Amino acid sequence: MESAIQIHPHDSVAIAVRDLAAGEKLRFGDVEVTVQEAIGAGHKVAIRETAKDSQVIRYGQPIGAALGDIASGQWVHSHNLKNRDSEQAYQFATETPSPPNRIERTFQGYRRQNGGAGTRNYLAIISNVNCSASVSRQVARHFTAERLAAYPNVDGVVAFTHHGGCAMQFGGQQHQLLNRVMGGIARHPNIGGYVLIGLGCEQATLDYLMSDQHLVQIEGTNQNSADSIPVMTMQQNGGTQKTIQHAIRSVEALLPAVNQVQRQPIPASEIILATQCGGSDGNSGITANPAVGVASDLLVACGGTTVLAETTEIVGAEHLLTKRAISSEVGQKLLDRIEWWRWYANIFGEIVDNNRSAGNAAGGLTTIAEKSLGAVAKAGSTALMDVYQYADPITAKGLVIMDSPGFDPCSITGMVAGGANMVVFTTGRGSCYGCKPSPSIKIATNSSMFQRMQDDMDIDAGKVLAGSTVHSVGEEIFEKILAVASGEKTKSEQHGLGDEEFVPWMIGPIL
Repeated sequence: MESAIQIHPHDSVAIAVRDLAAGEKLRFGDVEVTVQEAIGAGHKVAIRETAKDSQVIRYGQPIGAALGDIASGQWVHSHNLKNRDSEQAYQFATETPSPPNRIERTFQGYRRQNGGAGTRNYLAIISNVNCSASVSRQVARHFTAERLAAYPNVDGVVAFTHHGGCAMQFGGQQHQLLNRVMGGIARHPNIGGYVLIGLGCEQATLDYLMSDQHLVQIEGTNQNSADSIPVMTMQQNGGTQKTIQHAIRSVEALLPAVNQVQRQPIPASEIILATQCGGSDGNSGITANPAVGVASDLLVACGGTTVLAETTEIVGAEHLLTKRAISSEVGQKLLDRIEWWRWYANIFGEIVDNNRSAGNAAGGLTTIAEKSLGAVAKAGSTALMDVYQYADPITAKGLVIMDSPGFDPCSITGMVAGGANMVVFTTGRGSCYGCKPSPSIKIATNSSMFQRMQDDMDIDAGKVLAGSTVHSVGEEIFEKILAVASGEKTKSEQHGLGDEEFVPWMIGPIL
């Protein structure tokens, strides 16, 4: 196994595969480098001299400017490297890839009456306002594994609750966004039926949600009508306990119909894959993220959809995606969202270019450009087909982008509300994210963390550092996606995780 990896021949830094000690000798082609100081695994070592204010190169791209002269063999991190927000001369649709050769694969999924394709079969309790969150959770908790034993095709009863739903402009931006999220969950192909629970005096009224989102039961009572949706408010039903009992009876009435659905062969073209990286480290852009990119390409070759999100973690790499856009209009959509984020962050005295967590820094990531260049590797190499607003229904096939924050639960909530029926989540530090209703496959970027956290990690992409190819690990991820879509449980599902990670994005003022 190599001690450090130079990713691109033009790179001025290499990434330590293991902890390096001062005095160690490293070789990159004809160049020998003497390590000048202790450097942790995942961190950067300079492999040539870089003058003050000159660009430091990783992935063949600038990741920032040197704060002072950097000598060969020195540790390169936040003490001697800063982000540089340089003007970009963007190109649009100049390097749009041709469609990949078609692959025909299937998974065992649930075909819905509305044409959707599910990978799981949950019954949802949807709370439209925080005031009905506790009641909704109590209803879901009632349906234990013992009480659901008679319904083997039902994966569970899940409460989807949040911290908003009132003190906002009626019909305003936050209201519309929240409606898209709740409507997306109600329509989700992994939801076989649902119950709506409100308080009764909230701004985000249930009537408006149902009419705005054109809600009907997905499976449930088998009636294609809004009249078939169990809708209740605590004030009208006589309080918390009566509402809980009413909702329990409604779920009991829905369960037999939800249980009737059976898995059947469905083309892999109907998988919508949410991709996410969290708790990233210096290995993320070398192992797990490019391996997910391979899996994304294979899914696109099947006619499926892969979704890149976290707009604030595309900054610094957006120029690579605009070149791959199918049109200048699609490329401009991405730039418009990034400009919105700069405006939005500035309102609160923040800057988008500083979106890097303490864990990212400890793992070796220094600038947002470095983080973004590694993050967009999840997008693979196919054409960028469209850019969506948060929680908008995803209809395009191929690679798409959804505008979202970098906060993992919030970002994935948007993609799932948009229709993603599978999630892949790469992590270097050890994020343990579970997701309902869409299963989350956790991919470790390094083998030491994978071994330490085997109870939570599904795939070890750290094998790339030991000699496995990115392509072989990508194929392993792709096969795991099909297996999990067909019913194989992820580690987080085995532990029953995923009930608390539903986090709609809250962007407006609380009035």
